[in-house]
Amino acid sequence: MEFVLLCICGGLGAVSRFVVDTTISRNWKFGFPLGTFIINIIAAFCAGIAIGAYDCSSVYQMQYLLFTAGFLGGFSTFSTAVTQVVNQINNKKYCSGIIYGIFTVIVPLIFAVIGWNIL
Repeated sequence: MEFVLLCICGGLGAVSRFVVDTTISRNWKFGFPLGTFIINIIAAFCAGIAIGAYDCSSVYQMQYLLFTAGFLGGFSTFSTAVTQVVNQINNKKYCSGIIYGIFTVIVPLIFAVIGWNIL
């Protein structure tokens, strides 16, 4: 039963990612992949909150796993971010590719720490 719930949560996360990314992409017409960037920041922040809640024994392990491994696993898209960095570099957009790559790692990490310490 837990496996089925994990799959459902992952599916809901993937659908949520699609909705957020599509909404942002329709309104953002620049070369910077803003949708993926924002999605990963949101996911990292929520993961930080979840880790903090689990660390404080505010949630059960199964709730924590369903949310982080399930929903956030389907929602976040770091593999897409890496692909976008490589694509930008291959398209000779070296500066934006490198900046995006650095920000894709550093900014979500900062937001994860903020989320963890929010509780």
